[in-house]
Amino acid sequence: MIRSVVAGCGAYLPARTLTNEELAQKVDTSDAWIVERTGIRERHIAAEGELTSDLARIAAERALADARIAAEEVDLIVLATATPDLTFPATAAKVQSQLGIRRGAAFDIQAVCTGFIYALAVADNFLKAGQFKTALVIGAETFSRILDWNDRGTCVLFGDGAGAVVLRAEEARGTNRDRGVLSTHLHADGRQHDLLYVDGGPSSTGTSGFLRMAGKEVFRHAVVNLAAVVDEALHANGLTAKDVDWLVPHQANKRILDATARKLGLAPEKVIVTVDKHGNTSAASVPLALAAGAADGRIKPGQLLLLEAMGGGFTWGSALVRW
Repeated sequence: MIRSVVAGCGAYLPARTLTNEELAQKVDTSDAWIVERTGIRERHIAAEGELTSDLARIAAERALADARIAAEEVDLIVLATATPDLTFPATAAKVQSQLGIRRGAAFDIQAVCTGFIYALAVADNFLKAGQFKTALVIGAETFSRILDWNDRGTCVLFGDGAGAVVLRAEEARGTNRDRGVLSTHLHADGRQHDLLYVDGGPSSTGTSGFLRMAGKEVFRHAVVNLAAVVDEALHANGLTAKDVDWLVPHQANKRILDATARKLGLAPEKVIVTVDKHGNTSAASVPLALAAGAADGRIKPGQLLLLEAMGGGFTWGSALVRW
């Protein structure tokens, strides 16, 4: 049996930090209002001229350094983003070129906030099938470019950033038998389109548009769907929530994180939380949280990680990973 083993991870956040206090000077909000409803205290904003590909490249370089793998060993890049540099070509192809990689495949995945889970699932299946050996899975976003900065219900929630992991195909035997991606679980329900979407696009308006969201309805669906897809992952592997060392969730809202953990019976200290410092970085949020947990030593080899996310579409998914 071939398993996709996590060999390294990396992250990048733009230098510019935007605090709640600064936002309160632009829209009718306050630090207390934002923290109470979301848990967010600050977020990072890409500089003028700093593109999604720039964020993705740096995160990828750091993941490769962490894995001690040369870029030329990579033969697959799957990049999850809802904010690509251009309509085409794929941002992944640009990152491939910037890294000096001259072989294999590179393409983008668009599942909004669930994008990294989708990308991880795609890369995992390619590696298990034997088609590729080493994959870069990246989540990168510049959501600040599609925000209506006059809409206090959305502009306070999102930030920019990128995270990446290196996956290597390894035979599951000996000490490696239980390591790697154990399973992935993906879902979508296009009927919920109008609850979270961007009101623009090349085929509809010819503009990039702005993000629009029905926050209360999204919250309700998120708690139900995330708890269900986490249960699905555990059941598929004959495990329970007690077996999980770390829940690594999409960082949308601290209240959603808390509600999901309660539904699973997981202690709050078992949840990796970065939403207070990053805001919602869409497809970048799960790999950013992974990188944060690995960098500070919380996530250790052999531990069981449960990744989950939900985004516009609706899309949602989970992945069970033995670090």
